[in-house]
Amino acid sequence: MTGSALLRARGVTRWYGRGSALVRAVDEVDLEVPAGQTLAIMGPSGCGKSTLLHLLGGLQRPADGEIWLAEHRIDTMSERGLARLRRHHIGFVFQSFHLMDELTAVENVELAALLAGQSPRRARQRAMTLLDRVGLADRAKHLPSALSGGQRQRVAIARALSNEPLVVLADEPTGNLDSAATLEVLRLFEELRTTGQTLVVVTHDARIAAVADRVISMRDGSFADDSQLAGTADAGTVYGGWR
Repeated sequence: MTGSALLRARGVTRWYGRGSALVRAVDEVDLEVPAGQTLAIMGPSGCGKSTLLHLLGGLQRPADGEIWLAEHRIDTMSERGLARLRRHHIGFVFQSFHLMDELTAVENVELAALLAGQSPRRARQRAMTLLDRVGLADRAKHLPSALSGGQRQRVAIARALSNEPLVVLADEPTGNLDSAATLEVLRLFEELRTTGQTLVVVTHDARIAAVADRVISMRDGSFADDSQLAGTADAGTVYGGWR
């Protein structure tokens, strides 16, 4: 497959069940995401957006179609190859944070860098830099249980960046947060967009669109609408100007 897009999918299909109970969670989706773009994929629960994200990140395999990250074809990789690709080139952010409860904030962040092969010294330095970037340097030695929901999600975002990924994939990153914490995360995504980090965020929250360059709506496993927004909004406008 050729093209200038960083992340590409062609004819990607994923189904569950069989016979009359067959459900096409993702139905022949085509997608190209240029480097540096922030893409929000929106839609109601059950529309297939999370399944698509998992396919793009190599967490699930398509029944049909092709998926590429840069020059790497994901859908034909071995499990070992996929694990290596995720460690080195993809950052994940999940709704439920998925932090390790027994590790401090800085230890959670540096873990991904260590798994990607960075030295302990380099991993710790980068982890502290990222925690400072997300406003949590003073919470570096705190366990997740001592952090608020918004702080835990910011730690999770820092962790997703620790291996210097080509793309960050976020699955409902504000789903468990209140309005104030959601604003914190939206502002962070806005900052990441301005620095050129490629982001794909799946959500049912229209506020995410305020900090995206592009929004795709999904219905019943397919794309219903694709809008280029040019990234003109900022996170503060999402709440009627509250900052």
